[in-house]
Amino acid sequence: MVTKVVSPAVLVPLQEALACAYWYKDDLRAFLRSATGQPELIAQLDWGGGAYKRAIVRQLVTTLAENQHRYFDTLIALILATVEIDPAPLKRLDDGLTKYETATAALNVLRDLVEPYRAMRSEAEAAAQRRRIDQERAKREQALARETAELRAKFLAMHSQEPQARGYALEDLLNRLFTVYDINAKGPFRIQGEQIDGAFTFAGTDYLLEAKWQKELSTTADLSIFADKVRRKLDNTLGLFLSINGFQPNAIKLSGEGGRRVLLLTEGYDLQLVLDGRIRFDELLRRKREHAARTGEILLRAADILA
Repeated sequence: MVTKVVSPAVLVPLQEALACAYWYKDDLRAFLRSATGQPELIAQLDWGGGAYKRAIVRQLVTTLAENQHRYFDTLIALILATVEIDPAPLKRLDDGLTKYETATAALNVLRDLVEPYRAMRSEAEAAAQRRRIDQERAKREQALARETAELRAKFLAMHSQEPQARGYALEDLLNRLFTVYDINAKGPFRIQGEQIDGAFTFAGTDYLLEAKWQKELSTTADLSIFADKVRRKLDNTLGLFLSINGFQPNAIKLSGEGGRRVLLLTEGYDLQLVLDGRIRFDELLRRKREHAARTGEILLRAADILA
C-alpha cells in the first residue's frame, strides 16, 4: 500500500504563509492550537521572548513533516486551516497595507497548491467515518451477543419450570428479545394462562403475536381462532404464532389453504437458534415473511434457512 505524504514543495509556502498572516506571536499560537488540535505539541515550541515567528513556524512544520506517520492528519489540517486565514487585521498595524498585501500574496501561493490536500482530507474523513461505523456496528454486535447469551440461559432454565412461572418467564424473554432487536412492540406482552398476546411493528407491517407453551402441539382450532382475530384488523396486519412445542401437521396444512394468508408460524427450535446466535431474529422474521409471500407456505423453519 502506498503511504500518502505531504510534498516538500508545500512546506516552505506553508511556513511563509503562517509567518506573514499573524503579526503577534500570541495570535499565531492561538491559531496553531486550534488548527492542529495538538495543544501539547504547540506548547513545546520555543515561544521565548527572543524567538522569531519564522523559527517557531519552521520548528513546527519540520516536526510534523518528519513524523508524518504520526502527524499526517495534523499537517493536512494545518494546511487547510491556513489557506482560510483572512489577514485583514494586519491593516490596523503600522504599515498595515504592506503587511496585508505580503500576507495575501503568501497565502495565495499556498492556495494554488492546496487542492490535492483537500482531496486527501475528504478521503481521510470518509475513512474515519467508515471506521466509526464499523466500531459502532461491532459494539452493537457484541451487546447483542451478550444479551442473547443471557436470554439463551434463561430459555434453557425455563424448560424445568412450572407452567405459570414458565409463562411469565417467556413473557419477559420475548419483551427483552424485541427490545434487543429494536423492534417496536406495542407495549409489553401479556400472559393469560399459558398464552401470551401482544403486538409489534416490523418492516412496515403490524403484527399480532400469540405465543403458547403447552405440552400439546398447537391445533387447527388454535390457528383458526388467531387467524380470525388477525383478519378483524386492517389489511396490513399479520399474525405471528409462536408455539414452543410446535404445530400439528394438519394445522399447518389447513391454515395455509384458502383465502389470504395472514399468519406466520414459529416454533421453539426457531427461537433456540436465534438465542444460540445462529440466526438473527429480525432476519428470521424477514425470511419467513418473504417465503410466505413467494410460496404461500406459512412455516419456514430456521433450520431450513441455515441448511
